[in-house]
Amino acid sequence: MILNDISLRDFRSYDAADFSFSPGVSIICGDNGRGKTNLLEGIFLLTGVRSWRATKKAELIRWDASRAAVSGRVETRGRTFSLQLEMPASGRSTVHINGVKKQRQLELSECLRCVLFSPEDLYLVKGPASGRREFLDSAISQIRPRYGDLLARYEKLLDSKSRLLKMEEPRPSPELIASYDDQLARIGALLMGYRARFCRGLAEECGKLHRAISGGKEQLTLQYKTVSTVTDPFADPSVIEGQLREHLESHRLAELQSGSCLSGLHKDDMELNINDRPARAFASQGQTRSAALALKFGQRELFFRDTGEYPILLLDDVLSELDAPRQAFVASHAMGGQSIITCCEERQEFQNSNLILL
Repeated sequence: MILNDISLRDFRSYDAADFSFSPGVSIICGDNGRGKTNLLEGIFLLTGVRSWRATKKAELIRWDASRAAVSGRVETRGRTFSLQLEMPASGRSTVHINGVKKQRQLELSECLRCVLFSPEDLYLVKGPASGRREFLDSAISQIRPRYGDLLARYEKLLDSKSRLLKMEEPRPSPELIASYDDQLARIGALLMGYRARFCRGLAEECGKLHRAISGGKEQLTLQYKTVSTVTDPFADPSVIEGQLREHLESHRLAELQSGSCLSGLHKDDMELNINDRPARAFASQGQTRSAALALKFGQRELFFRDTGEYPILLLDDVLSELDAPRQAFVASHAMGGQSIITCCEERQEFQNSNLILL
């Protein structure tokens, strides 16, 4: 999978900009504030997955512009695809692949997949569960677009239920909340299956990668954690649906009293252990960085498993946050496919790379 070029129009700090990339490593070098991360964000949006930085679409559009557009050409599966994403200030974004309008933004992921590693990801291990859920959701949405559709429906239902619970007059009835819980359990059972299978594969890859980073001295394990009533997240969705419904029902009175959603897949987490000790509580700074590297490069290996092609690796100024051995690990593992790396100065690890100065 190769991204040949990208065009940005009224996107973030860019009014009009065009970039070309080599099949191997491209280094985007420039001072802070030159738009390096904005460029990576534009590339990432062409996967069809929402930005890891923006909470509102308006943040992606250059000041005083009415819309932003990102387009690029990708080589994958022996073909070349032209991708275009247009984001108006109001209304729905539109997607075209080879000039054909698509109904869903996530259809872009059939042509382009990316693994992004940014400084914020160094907090994946010790940060709150929400960050690890976002990591899961973004990764799975790229390889299984149906997951992204289901997740959007789940989040919409959860938001509606949350607003109902907050109402003071009239108070929502238990029967009305139960109707939402039935739908959340049905969709949640499907989402849980995707998450469990992805975490199982990720655990395999992360374990191997972390052993390589630590020189065989440490063992990283990973386990998917969900609601207590679910005994087997790999079970048939009908079984999981019943167990989820049971869990939601047991929390219903407490939710009505507190006015908030207390139970569901929006509380899920990935439990990481290093040498059988919880990484979130006991990992050193070096171990935390090693585990974060293993998560991201593990995701990359799972993408390769799925298609036989490496996704585009996007490294946003993370090398400066790593010590020499971990920098060397990144440099050696970035060579398997196309990598686009931002930094403030040229890197000796990538002497034969394509250099883009901003």
